[in-house]
Amino acid sequence: MRELNKLFENNRDWVKERLDQDPEYFERQTTEQKPQYLWIGCSDSRILANQIIGLDAGELFVHRNIANLFLHTDFNSLSVLQYAVDFLKVRHVIICGHYGCGGVKVAMENEQHGLVDNWLRNIRDICAREKAELDAIPDSTKRYERLVELNVIYQTLNVCHTTVVQNAWARKQPISVHGWVYDMRSGLLNDLDCCVSGIAQIEETYRTKKLH
Repeated sequence: MRELNKLFENNRDWVKERLDQDPEYFERQTTEQKPQYLWIGCSDSRILANQIIGLDAGELFVHRNIANLFLHTDFNSLSVLQYAVDFLKVRHVIICGHYGCGGVKVAMENEQHGLVDNWLRNIRDICAREKAELDAIPDSTKRYERLVELNVIYQTLNVCHTTVVQNAWARKQPISVHGWVYDMRSGLLNDLDCCVSGIAQIEETYRTKKLH
């Protein structure tokens, strides 16, 4: 454990810095959280969700996994979404991918990497569905970046196809789902113009009626 002492030192320094700036900072953290946003992003250690969009602790509910996937078979993601929507009453769900995503890159390769291949097979499915568009991009880097964007768009729709979000819309709860990509080279966010705010924007096949 001694090799981790530096982390405890960092923690103490961080606490002191916070208290010097705001003596009541930690006291406020003990109150109930009321975030307006749910961020579903990649586990990449370089993606600092709160800092990227300038929000403090308690203002952003965060869920992260490899390649920012939202799968209907993943009860972890579904539970996070339900808690955020039904209990925290967030108004915005943000699916944020990033250029340079290792998970997306691996999904484009014809090699095995272990257990993660089963998770990333969902991105391979997107590759298959969007093969014509991807094959039409001659530059490999741009093709890779486009798949990052397509993955975000598909995950955004996956969130909208859940009964959690559709039931919220049915009860007139305001909630919008957004698709963004973070560019680590510039630090800027790219809005993919993928925003869904109501059931009318969902294909008929994916609409479900609320149980009574």
